[in-house]
Amino acid sequence: MTQPVETIWVTQEAYERLQEELANLKDVVMPDITAKIAAAREEGDLKENGGYHAAREEQGKTNARIQQLEDMLRRAEVGEKPADDGVVEAGMKVTIRFKGDSDTETFLLGSRELLSLDSAVDLDVYSPTSPLGSAILGKKSGDEASYEAPNGSTITVEVVEAKPF
Repeated sequence: MTQPVETIWVTQEAYERLQEELANLKDVVMPDITAKIAAAREEGDLKENGGYHAAREEQGKTNARIQQLEDMLRRAEVGEKPADDGVVEAGMKVTIRFKGDSDTETFLLGSRELLSLDSAVDLDVYSPTSPLGSAILGKKSGDEASYEAPNGSTITVEVVEAKPF
C-alpha cells in the first residue's frame, strides 16, 4: 500500500530558494566532494585515511539532502503568500487557545520544509491535513473549532490570531 503524496505549499520565493540550494549542492558541493574523494584515493591505503572517510560521509549526507530537495520540489505547489485577512489557511502563523486554558500556542500551519528555509524561526508545524489543521482551516480570530484527538476525545480550540508566515 503506497502512502499518499502530500503537497507542499510554498511561495514563489521559497520555491526559488529550494531550487538554488539544489543547484548549489549539485553544481558546487558534489564536485568538490568528488575531488576530495579522488585526492584521498591517490594517497593510497583507504582503511586508515580519515579524509577519505569524512568525504564519503559528507557525500552521503549531501546525496540525502539532494534527494530530499528533489522530492520537495516535485511535490511543491507554488502559490501566493496568504492574504493578511486573519482567515486561517496554509502558510499562516496561527495562535490558538485550548478551551478551558488561558495559555496560547503558536505554530505554523504548513509544512516543516517551509520552516527549514528560515532556521532563525523556532515554531511547531502542523499540517493543514492534520486533525487540528483541518479543524481550523477557514476560521478567523474568535472562532472555535473542535477535532478528535488520537485517544478519541474531542478537543476544542479558539483561534486567537492568524498571520501570514
